[in-house]
Amino acid sequence: MLTKETRAKIDNSIFTKAAIVDSDFDALWFARSSHADREAWELRLMTEQQYALFEAFEADESEEDREEARLEMENRMRDYATSKGD
Repeated sequence: MLTKETRAKIDNSIFTKAAIVDSDFDALWFARSSHADREAWELRLMTEQQYALFEAFEADESEEDREEARLEMENRMRDYATSKGD
């Protein structure tokens, strides 16, 4: 997730295996296997001050529920990123 300004400054070839999504904040999604057959997702804000949101999904959780949770994480990150200047 990159702002237009950041996207213009970087070499897009570093993201050959990742989708770049236009956003109003700069962040990266990471996914990995977790314990007990769970899948962990992390949304990490790309700023000097480190900040990340984390969610672990059960193996039998539907993709619809996962997508809803990921969208909620994006909204929480957006709220955090836009309130930093206040």
